[in-house]
Amino acid sequence: MPLRELESLEAVNRYLTLEISVADRLQKIVKTAAEICGTPTALIALISEDTQYIKFNQGLDFKQMPMVDAFCNHTISEPDFFVVEDALNDERFSHNPLVTGNPNIRFYAGVPLTTEDGYNLGSLCVIDQIPGKIGAVNLKMLKMLARHVINLFEFESGLVLLKQQFIQTKQTEVKLKSFFESSTSEHIIIDREYIILAFNKRLRDFIYKEYHITIEKGMKITDFVGKVYMQDFIANCKRALAGEQVRHERLVQFRGTSIWCDIDYNPAKNSDGEIIGVSYNSTDITDRIVQQNKLLSHQDSLTKTAFLQSHELRKPVANIKGILALLQMEGYFENYGSLQKMEKATNVLDERIRAIVECTRV
Repeated sequence: MPLRELESLEAVNRYLTLEISVADRLQKIVKTAAEICGTPTALIALISEDTQYIKFNQGLDFKQMPMVDAFCNHTISEPDFFVVEDALNDERFSHNPLVTGNPNIRFYAGVPLTTEDGYNLGSLCVIDQIPGKIGAVNLKMLKMLARHVINLFEFESGLVLLKQQFIQTKQTEVKLKSFFESSTSEHIIIDREYIILAFNKRLRDFIYKEYHITIEKGMKITDFVGKVYMQDFIANCKRALAGEQVRHERLVQFRGTSIWCDIDYNPAKNSDGEIIGVSYNSTDITDRIVQQNKLLSHQDSLTKTAFLQSHELRKPVANIKGILALLQMEGYFENYGSLQKMEKATNVLDERIRAIVECTRV
């Protein structure tokens, strides 16, 4: 099946499953079409792959019918309109069950329902049980009504899409807010004038604990920054406003307590990618720093121990080397080959001890 035909069927199915809130307006259009053209029957039909679905009608009990029998199937193949003045005398329809039986169609005039993308999804048509004609003015008005029908369908489809996007956006917002509020870090977003735009519960609780102030949107964050840190805070905010990401660890002192914090300043951007402020995040890393310092202290202790032990090991090696040197001077090496092997092994051991000593110095 060609791609364009598949896309057309997708559009039809979208409108068929649509919960239409303007059904009364579409029903009035059907009634108006019948009144304008002086026919007892008018309907709005959508054509699927093998079935014609009658969504709105006047004077007809059918809800659907095989596409092969539907007059509207011919209408959607036309760019403008389709008219049959007397179906019984038209060889294309003279044996059609809709002509020879209920609803005994003789006159038919239909206008395709064409989307903005150029897909003919169905038709707005009028039907009579007696032969007839349609004047130019009536046909023009039928076309106008058909355009109104497709506008209402597309409005409803767009409204459904907007509702879906709104629900998705709200769900995303809830997830982000949940993450924002459950974070173990303090988060705050400020604008270029240092006005608070958003913050999480942890930061709010921290500000209240330290300053006994309940922060709100619209307040100025610089009212809560300690004088000792103000210059550094402003400087880092300016770097973030210039598009730079800033991160550092520092010891922050508050009333009666000191906390190691991992702090970062990031540019806060709008949907167009423009920097509108600063996202400030602070995480308490005191436990990590304490553990890190403990490890460093332990490593330093091990280094000192290794250094002392390596010097203790060198004493007997030095004594052995001294004795071997005397034996060599006395000529014993010429008669005892084992002394050369001992000297070589002692030198290797001495080099290894020296390497340990050098490592401990680093």
